[in-house]
Amino acid sequence: MIVGSGPSAAGAERELAGRGRAVRVVAVNDSWRLCPDADVAYACDGAWWKARQGLASEFAGLRLTHDAAACATFPGLRQVGIARGRDEILLEAPGVLGDGGNSGFQAINLAVQCGATKLILVGFDMRLDRGIHWHGKHDRGLNNPTERNIAKWRGIIDGCAPRLAELGVAVINASAVSALEAYPKMSLIEALQC
Repeated sequence: MIVGSGPSAAGAERELAGRGRAVRVVAVNDSWRLCPDADVAYACDGAWWKARQGLASEFAGLRLTHDAAACATFPGLRQVGIARGRDEILLEAPGVLGDGGNSGFQAINLAVQCGATKLILVGFDMRLDRGIHWHGKHDRGLNNPTERNIAKWRGIIDGCAPRLAELGVAVINASAVSALEAYPKMSLIEALQC
């Protein structure tokens, strides 16, 4: 399961808490607060880790970023690579993820590299008319999405559906108000029962 930061993720808090440990979770950016027992907290931006002081005392799972300076600053933070400009699911070099322009896409690529064959997307709203994030705007110094970014990211994530299917990865969109169109939609409760 990948828990993104779209506003709809806030409505899934109870289901996330009751999911059971058999479901592996990658929490993107501040979404670790919705599922503090997630397996991985992933944020590509070093500024995010700096603002959160590396989550050193708050999060027990694996903490990943692509920012080398953040890794040097915060003990226990591990680095993955990003293939800049390659907006595709990459497998050839483990630990090197497709860019996709956002942490959510990179978290999808990470899960696939770790062997996931089923992904449940939560908080992948890919629209701004219902709010920016479930937690509101990022603090000053951190980027917030624009309509242009969201349209690009939506196209990239939808565009990867054939590749994910080819790899045998089933993707379920459990983001209630998502603008993604390439993946079957269902409630999180239904997705967890599949």
